[in-house]
Amino acid sequence: MSDWHGGRLSSSQAAWVQARVPGATLVRDMSWELMASTVLHVHGAESDVVVKAGDAANHHLDREIAAHDGWTSPLVQTGHAARLIDADVAARVMVLEYLPGVLVQGTPAEGHPSTYAQAGALLRRLHAQSSRSDADHEARVNARALRWLDGEHRVDADVAARARSILSTDPAPAVDLVPTHGDWQPRNWLIDADVVRVIDFGRFAFRPAATDVVRLAAGQWRSRPDLEAAFFSGHGSVTGYGADPRDPERWRMDALREAVGTACWAFTIGDEAFEAQGHRMLTEALGAF
Repeated sequence: MSDWHGGRLSSSQAAWVQARVPGATLVRDMSWELMASTVLHVHGAESDVVVKAGDAANHHLDREIAAHDGWTSPLVQTGHAARLIDADVAARVMVLEYLPGVLVQGTPAEGHPSTYAQAGALLRRLHAQSSRSDADHEARVNARALRWLDGEHRVDADVAARARSILSTDPAPAVDLVPTHGDWQPRNWLIDADVVRVIDFGRFAFRPAATDVVRLAAGQWRSRPDLEAAFFSGHGSVTGYGADPRDPERWRMDALREAVGTACWAFTIGDEAFEAQGHRMLTEALGAF
């Protein structure tokens, strides 16, 4: 059937997938409408797969392909992340192994310490693969945050001015970078028979390790210190992440930049609830200075 993908793929992308997944039929459209990526659960003659696609402006595909160039291996080898089956960078499409489970977000597992202990242990395996010093990273991400403030947003003028002052005067020292996921939180974790798995490496990059917990700190950990403790110290037989990678001084900057990006990006896509969270994060981040 020519429209097996529900019209979510271009004709060239659909043909490419059909050549690699004989008998492809759409099981479920898992795309997040606020993002530019198409994500499809597809049934093939031999197995189920996940198809991801986008247009030329979609950089998440490039990042995910880069992540699967060896960096996801420690998790793939144990079944905790999907194996990349094939990808076509020019066509902006990729096929991944389908992982069993449901998203942790919105389920009872989102509030269970075991989930966070497992997520911490998995993140440690990702981070532990490599570390490199970068003298320019902090200046680059400060400049990116300032560009957000230069664009359209609804951040209060006094709040924006204070954030801009802090970002502009930050000494931006050299920091150590590790392979990071970039969106490590329950909406990118699966739970299956109490086993946590990880999906979506579309924000993969080398960053300071602490940046992979900034979204958890702004979300699930705010009212649940037990979840934060389990993430680092473990729960039951699961060891967790280990030593907290957050440096107090740099953590303030991580939180501020995340807050600026959240408030401004959410405004650009019209997500008012997420934008409100960004404004709350800004208030809390500036309160640490």
